[in-house]
Amino acid sequence: MGEAGKKKVIIDTDPGIDDAMAIFVALNSPEIDVIGLTTIYGNVYTTLATRNALHLLEVAGRCDIPVAEGSQVSLMKATKLRIADFVHGTDGLGNQNFPPPNGRPIDQSAASFLVEQVNLHPGEITVVALGPLTNVALAIEQDPAFPKKVGQIVILGGAFWVNGNVNPATEANIFGDPEAADAVFTSGADILAIGINTTHQVVLTDADLEKLQKSNSKFCQYLCKILGVYFSYHREAYSIKGVYLHDPTTVVAAINPSLLTYTEGVVRVQTCGITRGLTLFDNTKKRYGEMTEWTGKPKIKVAVTVDAPAVVQLVMDRLINS
Repeated sequence: MGEAGKKKVIIDTDPGIDDAMAIFVALNSPEIDVIGLTTIYGNVYTTLATRNALHLLEVAGRCDIPVAEGSQVSLMKATKLRIADFVHGTDGLGNQNFPPPNGRPIDQSAASFLVEQVNLHPGEITVVALGPLTNVALAIEQDPAFPKKVGQIVILGGAFWVNGNVNPATEANIFGDPEAADAVFTSGADILAIGINTTHQVVLTDADLEKLQKSNSKFCQYLCKILGVYFSYHREAYSIKGVYLHDPTTVVAAINPSLLTYTEGVVRVQTCGITRGLTLFDNTKKRYGEMTEWTGKPKIKVAVTVDAPAVVQLVMDRLINS
C-alpha cells in the first residue's frame, strides 16, 4: 500500500454527490495515493455510504482500494441522525438508482482500519474527513496515541466567522456529531479545518458543467448524470447558478495546501442548546486569568482564504484529463 514519494491518504466519506467528485479528483491526483475509504453517515446512512463508496471505486476501476464501514451511530450512541438526502437524492447519488456494487467492505471497522494504518505508517497517513467525525473520534478512543501517529487530519467542517448551513450556528458535518468534533479538534493531532467560510467561495458554475459535459472522460460523464439534483438544490436554497465544491476543496487542500491560507488557534464545539455544533475559534492572543475549558488546549489550523479559481481549475483538470 502506498506508492513511494506520494502522500498516503484515507478518505472518510459519506457519498454524496460532491464526495463522488472529491473521490474522483483524489484518484486522479498523482501527488497522493488513496489507500482506503472509510464510510460514515451524513449525506446518507452509513450502510448506503458504504454501498456508494464501493460503487464509486467500481466506476473508477479501483476495486483494489479497501472500504471499511464506519459507525452507524454518533459518538454518544445517538441513532437519530441528520441525513441530507434532500441535497443529494435519496440514494445519495442524484437518484440514479445505480445497480448494487459487486465489492464488499473489509471485515474491519473504519476506526480499526484507521488505527491499523497509522500504526503501520506512523507520521505518513493523511486522513481526509468529509463527513461527521465519529470514526476519527472512535479511532482516538481506540488508540490514544492516534493523534500523534497520524500525519495530518484534513477536515471539512465548521462555519468559522459565517452562518452555518444547517441553521445559522452550525455546519452540517459538525452538527452530525458535535461531541466527536470537539474530541478530534482538541486531540492534539495536526489538523487542518476547511470550513464553509472558504468552501462557499468555490463554485462550479453552469459554464463549468457544460465543459464537463463536453468531455469524454468517464468521470465527467458519470458526474454529469448525478449533478442535476445538486444544482437544483443550490438554486432553491441559495439562489445561485452553480454548486459549492465543499468536498473537492478539502481534497485539494490535502493535495496542494498552498491554495489556501490558514490561521492557528484553539477550536471548541458547542454540544448543547440552539448553538449545538457551533465551532468557536480562540485566536489565543489574550491570556485569560481563569482556568477554563479552553486552557491548555492544542491549536489547529483553520482555513481563512482560498484561491477559488485555482481550486476549480485543478478539479476540472483532474476530471477532464482522467
